[in-house]
Amino acid sequence: MTTYTARPIDPTVLKELRSADDAGRRMVPVLDEEGGAPLRCCLRRSDPGERIALVSYAPLRRWAAETGVDPGAYVEVGPVFVHAEECGGPAAGSGYPFADAHRVLRRYSADGHILGGELVDTLDEDAFQRAFDDPAVELVHVRAVEYGCFFYEVQRPEISPSGV
Repeated sequence: MTTYTARPIDPTVLKELRSADDAGRRMVPVLDEEGGAPLRCCLRRSDPGERIALVSYAPLRRWAAETGVDPGAYVEVGPVFVHAEECGGPAAGSGYPFADAHRVLRRYSADGHILGGELVDTLDEDAFQRAFDDPAVELVHVRAVEYGCFFYEVQRPEISPSGV
């Protein structure tokens, strides 16, 4: 079975977002007194006392710029929590974070158009396999059901010429 990788926001992009986010706003750090905010930089929940920020992020727009496609009206900007300062990223082997509630797997084609989605109770290999069983699916965004917030992306795995 294929292993799928939850991809956090790239460190280079995080540096940009901490300067000016995808809505053009400056970052406003806050002390997270309660903890529990879903951090998209390291794919874990914040601990009480950490400095975090809520920034606007356009994941599909940034992916499209990297791949040279125009997703048109499917581009959206939404709020994400990140550490206010650089962090070490996700812990090795962290699996599929934020799996503690229903999630939506939103599927995108290679040209950045939405191909549908699936409401899942469990984030696991099978959920991603179902998404990538459609050969037109290039990218999957994991999102919250309640607010539609972006958590992370999973890209179609690269297949080597030997099939491994």
